[in-house]
Amino acid sequence: MRLASKIIISAISGIVLTGCATQPDKLGAAYISPTQYESYSCTQLSAELNRVDRRKNDLHASLRKLAGNDQAQMAIGMVLFWPALFFLEGGDGSEAAEYSRLKGESETIEKVLIRKNCAHGA
Repeated sequence: MRLASKIIISAISGIVLTGCATQPDKLGAAYISPTQYESYSCTQLSAELNRVDRRKNDLHASLRKLAGNDQAQMAIGMVLFWPALFFLEGGDGSEAAEYSRLKGESETIEKVLIRKNCAHGA
């Protein structure tokens, strides 16, 4: 295999591995300290959980669409015009970071609700 072909294949492989946005289901939850919620009442915790979950769900839909678009662009680029793959924006940005933070907040609030013996939705 010629050196130029090896370089092109390596570059495309790098783009495939790093250029696409991650599906939101594969993003981890950020650690959120429960101490910030300790002073909340059960009602406040439930309201905060509802707020966090609404935003998290909105971001989930947005990130799924972004990841799907990246996958479609990748497929088209691989078949029709591979040099276009160098211009894929993709990757995980601020929305993915916010989603991970909200995922962590949601998990932490749920743990505090349980620890305080709050009925979910109280």
